[in-house]
Amino acid sequence: MTTTISVGDNAPDFTLDDQQGNETSLATFRGTQSVLLIFYPGDDTPGCTKQLCAIRDDQQAFKERGVAVFGVNHAGTASHTKFVEKHKLTTPLLIDTDMKVSAQYGAIKKFFGKGIIMRSVVLVDKQGIIRYVKRGLPPDAEILAAIDALV
Repeated sequence: MTTTISVGDNAPDFTLDDQQGNETSLATFRGTQSVLLIFYPGDDTPGCTKQLCAIRDDQQAFKERGVAVFGVNHAGTASHTKFVEKHKLTTPLLIDTDMKVSAQYGAIKKFFGKGIIMRSVVLVDKQGIIRYVKRGLPPDAEILAAIDALV
């Protein structure tokens, strides 16, 4: 079941592995670091590649702001690893095989009767509160401005 999230909501906790088998839990960032989640429908598709390569190109700006950035998708280790290597991505890609985390963040839509991940960007502050939600492909400048507004 897909839920709806809004700015000001508590971010749903989750634990997922990335393409290298590293476990990532949102709770570990609480009190120390903001987290940017980029939900995307497919590895190595045009829009997803554009979005994640833009994040890669602006990696330093996110790092300087102390924000941990993660892609979230239902694909497995092999697909994520190939995508990361092909485009030299610097963002860990979390594996949401059953799309439960994507659903908790309202990032599922119906497509020909089947649920698929909807391109969504969610910023969670250090306290675990959602501070920015945007569906689609917002420019990095807009995302960075939302991060700067946290200070």
